Amino acid sequence: MRYSHVVFDIDGTMTDTEKPDLVSFQRTIKEVTGKDIPWEELRFAFGIPGADALKQMKIELSALEIWNRHMRSFKDEIELFPGIREILEVLKEKGCRLGIVTSKNRKEFEQDFTMFGLNDYFDIVICADDTEKHKPFGDPLLKYMEKAGTQAADVLYVGDSKYDSSCAKDAGVDFVLAGWGTTDRSIECKYLLDDPNEINSLLEE
Repeated sequence: MRYSHVVFDIDGTMTDTEKPDLVSFQRTIKEVTGKDIPWEELRFAFGIPGADALKQMKIELSALEIWNRHMRSFKDEIELFPGIREILEVLKEKGCRLGIVTSKNRKEFEQDFTMFGLNDYFDIVICADDTEKHKPFGDPLLKYMEKAGTQAADVLYVGDSKYDSSCAKDAGVDFVLAGWGTTDRSIECKYLLDDPNEINSLLEE
């Protein structure tokens, strides 16, 4: 196989969470500061750890629990993108090792992702808690490779944001831009795909 490891981001890549995440952030800002900011203007926060987003807004990190509380109210509205479950099954059957590199902390991962019943597909999950530096730095992917005992040439990273792209570039890993989830198709990438199932063909190159 061209790549023996395929590593996925979560938000905007496997799960359709942009609006719930940012509306939750919007409500958190309103609750803490009284400011009304359109959620569309908070897109900078999508794809980076919540703690980093709060710092940029000069809001105390204790507000992260408020954000998580608002996010829980959207739990029943969050869905997997079509084709995600199927491509994970295909890749696993091919003997590909699967991983996750996410800006969620471990608690958020358990709250927002485990409900889909996909955890068993993934050998390694790297959360924001696992590295001092986060996306856009390459440290999370470097941590994945360290734990997996593999090298950059064997890894393909699938994500939807400029932070994912920069993380992959910094780690020397080829990057797939998830065209089914991104809001910016101009993001630098090696591959731009419109359907998760197209990942399968990349392994045969």
